Amino acid sequence: QVQLVESGGGLVQAGGSLRLSCAASGIIPNNMGWYRQAPGKQRELVAIISRDGSTNYADSVKGRFTISRDSAKNTVILQMNSLKPEDTAVYYCNAQRNLYNYWGGGTQVTVSS
Repeated sequence: QVQLVESGGGLVQAGGSLRLSCAASGIIPNNMGWYRQAPGKQRELVAIISRDGSTNYADSVKGRFTISRDSAKNTVILQMNSLKPEDTAVYYCNAQRNLYNYWGGGTQVTVSS
């Protein structure tokens, strides 16, 4: 059974930092990443990292967020700096293997102005 367990998130003031972590079990993902969904909006990609370490970021977070991965532990980390109120959303961990996508339950990130 595949499980994605997220930790981190919370409430922070604008300009602050948060760190999200996601541990995958029952799967050796090809890609791991983070998506987010704000109220009334569609879920969108934040950042993704492949097994070889290649990364891709949404334009809105480039230069502020950093994604990293510990493949031995099947863990992906999202370091979020210089947070803005528009970063407020539920953040979901994602793991991809072949044609399948797996999702965590989501963790709330709220940035106050």
